[in-house]
Amino acid sequence: MSAFRTIDELDAALRAVDYLPDRGLSTALFLALALEKPLLLEGEAGVGKTEAAKSLATAMGARLIRLQCYEGLDVAHAVYEWNYPRQLLHIRAAQEGTVSEDELFGPAYLIRRPLLEAIDSDEPVVLLIDEIDRADEEFEAFLLEVLSDFQITIPELGTIKARRRPAVILTSNRTRELHDALKRRALFHWIGHPSIEREIEIVKVRVPEAADRLAIEAAAFVRELRGLDLAKPPGVAETIDWTMALHALGRQEIDAEVVQQTLGSILKYREDIEAVRDETLQGLVDKARAAAPQ
Repeated sequence: MSAFRTIDELDAALRAVDYLPDRGLSTALFLALALEKPLLLEGEAGVGKTEAAKSLATAMGARLIRLQCYEGLDVAHAVYEWNYPRQLLHIRAAQEGTVSEDELFGPAYLIRRPLLEAIDSDEPVVLLIDEIDRADEEFEAFLLEVLSDFQITIPELGTIKARRRPAVILTSNRTRELHDALKRRALFHWIGHPSIEREIEIVKVRVPEAADRLAIEAAAFVRELRGLDLAKPPGVAETIDWTMALHALGRQEIDAEVVQQTLGSILKYREDIEAVRDETLQGLVDKARAAAPQ
C-alpha cells in the first residue's frame, strides 16, 4: 500500500525535504508506490535521479538501501555471499566434534548484500539500483527475477520471497540501452533539465544562504552553457555546487573573473573549460547577468 493517498500529498512530502519534482515525476513516483512496481528514471547525469530516490526514502520515513552499479558487478557484491572465514572456523570446530556441520550453510553464515537486504526486510525500504546502465548485461538479466517476483533464490537455502515489497528506483544515464525485458518490468520516466524558473527555485531551496541575484545568475549562466557544444553539459547538481562555491567566496553576483576562476565547479572536462575560456565567456556572463532583476 502506498504511503501517500494522492499525488499532491507525495509532491508536498518531497518538497518538505527540499526536493522539487515536476508533476510528471511526482506522478511516476506515486504510481510506482501504488502499483508496487519498480520505476526506471533515465536522464543526463546531475538532473536529480539519485536524489529523487533519496528524497523519497526520507519523505516516506523508510530505509534507503543503495546498490551502486559498475562493470563487473556480480551476485557476491549485489545479493549475497557466504562468510568463508567463519565457515572454515566452523569446519574446524566440527572436526573437533564440538559443533555439527549441518549448519555450515545456514543464515548465520550468510553475508547480506543490498538486494537481499531489501527483499528480506520487514521494514519500509526504498531500494535504489543506481546507474544500472554501468552494470553488465548478465547482471541486468539476473535482476529480472528480483524485479518481476520480488524474490531471490539461494541454492543452499531455497527461495526468499519479499514479505513486504520494497519501493524500487532504478537510474540510468543511458550510457548503453537497457534490455526490453528489464524495461517491461518497470514504469519509466525521463528526467530532463528543468526550466530556468524551476532551476532557480531548486537552487534557492538547496542553497538558501545565497543571495537571490546570485542564484538567478548562476542558473542562467549554466543554462547558457548547456546550449554550447560541450562534451559534458552541466546538470542541476553542478549548478547547486557552483552556487555554493560562489557563496563561499562571498559573492553576491557573478562576473567574468570569478566565473573563470570557478569553472571547475561546473565543467569536468579540460576541453570544455578551454572552449569557454575565451571571448565566449564574457558574452555568457552578460546574458546571465541580464536575467537577474536590476
